[in-house]
Amino acid sequence: MATDDATRAAALLKEHRASIDRLDAILVYTLGERFKHTQSVGKLKAEHDLPPSDPAREETQIARLEALATEADLDPVFAKKFLNFIIQEVIRHHRQHQS
Repeated sequence: MATDDATRAAALLKEHRASIDRLDAILVYTLGERFKHTQSVGKLKAEHDLPPSDPAREETQIARLEALATEADLDPVFAKKFLNFIIQEVIRHHRQHQS
């Protein structure tokens, strides 16, 4: 009986890990696509002498992501930290275009 439970647990663990691996790939490719767009935004801002940061948009995006996180049953504090990290990276890229 214990061996059957361990075998079932091992199979479930393998399934969960396969799903996690697929989702990690989706996250990485999605972030790659997102950064392609933010790079284009950075170039456009640099060409038109616009500031690399847009605090009003950032605030709106953070509120939007917090709401999405709540709907998705994801900790909104974690979601906010995650988006803040991405925003800082985007701003860093935008500043590079302006140099």
